[in-house]
Amino acid sequence: MVGRLHTGISVLDRKLDGGLPPGCVVAYTAKPASQSELLLYELTAARGTLYLSTERSEALVRHAIDSSKGRVGSPTVRHVSSADPLEEATRFTSAVPEGANLIIDTMDVLERAEPAAYVAFLNRLKEHMLDTGSIAVLHCLKGPEEPANRARTEHLADAVFDLRTNLEGSEIENHLSIPKFRGGGAPTETIKLQLSEQVEIDTSRDIA
Repeated sequence: MVGRLHTGISVLDRKLDGGLPPGCVVAYTAKPASQSELLLYELTAARGTLYLSTERSEALVRHAIDSSKGRVGSPTVRHVSSADPLEEATRFTSAVPEGANLIIDTMDVLERAEPAAYVAFLNRLKEHMLDTGSIAVLHCLKGPEEPANRARTEHLADAVFDLRTNLEGSEIENHLSIPKFRGGGAPTETIKLQLSEQVEIDTSRDIA
């Protein structure tokens, strides 16, 4: 589709009719024990990327990306570490240039902010993505005690990518579904992925 920006992951681009619309904000939900970061790393190959880490240090994120067996880029990595993570993240995200990627890994730290301040942050983020024609991917960990603002993240997001990791017999299976894709036409089937050393489509069985 004309005007879409490639994600850099071919199977995902095919399912999204060429990629994501400029200005799109994606909430990417996954279990902490999955290898969900592999998808984030491969997104950096498509274009210039600002990678904000709220938990791991810059050195650890850089090492993980450099060690990846998949196709990756050379993102700018920054660690959000101040006493006011929402304010620091706002400063970083407002500097995202034209036609770039923004990755926030993970959102959980920011989602613990006061609701009104968090909603204001999300709105500023979305407006900046629209102004610059950029893409934001917000990595949201799933668990028994998700932050209170998680529903606000998913509501503002233009798209929700949900990675489900299950143990089937002796195999670990990863299924990516896209239940929400505002204005884009969400795929009606899940994408079975192999997340070992890189992101690949799993053709061992039919896609469920």
